[in-house]
Amino acid sequence: MIVDLHCHSTASDGVLAPGVLVQRAHARGIELLALTDHDTLEGLDEARAAADSLGVRLVNGIELSCVWNGATIHVLGYAFRRDAVALQQAIADLHAGRWQRAETIAQRLEAKGMPGALAGARAVQQELGDSGNAPARPHFADYLVRAGHVRDRAEAFRKWLGSGKLGDVKQHWPTLEQTVSTLRDAGAWISLAHPWQYDFTRSKRRRLVSEFAQAGGHALEVVNGMQPLEQVGGLSILAREFGLMASIGSDFHAPGDWSELGMYRTLPDDLRPLWRSFDHEPGESVAR
Repeated sequence: MIVDLHCHSTASDGVLAPGVLVQRAHARGIELLALTDHDTLEGLDEARAAADSLGVRLVNGIELSCVWNGATIHVLGYAFRRDAVALQQAIADLHAGRWQRAETIAQRLEAKGMPGALAGARAVQQELGDSGNAPARPHFADYLVRAGHVRDRAEAFRKWLGSGKLGDVKQHWPTLEQTVSTLRDAGAWISLAHPWQYDFTRSKRRRLVSEFAQAGGHALEVVNGMQPLEQVGGLSILAREFGLMASIGSDFHAPGDWSELGMYRTLPDDLRPLWRSFDHEPGESVAR
């Protein structure tokens, strides 16, 4: 069975509307899909309608932002109750925080002689699809290209929006422990997103995984798109060490981008696939 447990639509920073994304997933043979937009459930209803019409199994998904040891971390939640009070409140708080961040990014860019960034980024976002969420850094990057401030998106991130740059506005995210607790309260299966993408030493990454497991996380995203095989191997070792299951996903954002729906490295055979647990409640005994 082809699965993809990590992808993004126009509800956050992807370029395909949720329904169009599901159609693309179906065309690529994906049978089990999780739409995991950043800090929002906005795209799930449209995605589910498309999935039901095409015979694709769609599980509730989200990628929540949080902080651990001063760094922004992403946690994936699956098969949760959408109406859980703690989850709804966490999403509302994140929604407000993302708008504050977008306004700060725009103010900083304007101070450097690039006015109109918020309206410009919002226009880019709205062209892709109607969304009530704040424009994200990729939308700002595309605006900077359109306005002639940079040659391409890569230059926008290298000069203005990437890690440590002017547009890298630190958010007051909840802690890793709070985020895991929120998802557990909603009955979610929980995976730590792309653990190798964080700029950590080997020992710091191991400590992150250890504290994620202690907080009640269930799995590591061992396979994220076409990441190098040595990274898959390193994360597999951590999953085995801490008794965690494994999740996989393309982390798809756009056609022609670094990844494609359903395209990722092979998961090692000895790891327990997280998606085999989706028909069970967290805490139930699940056969390997």
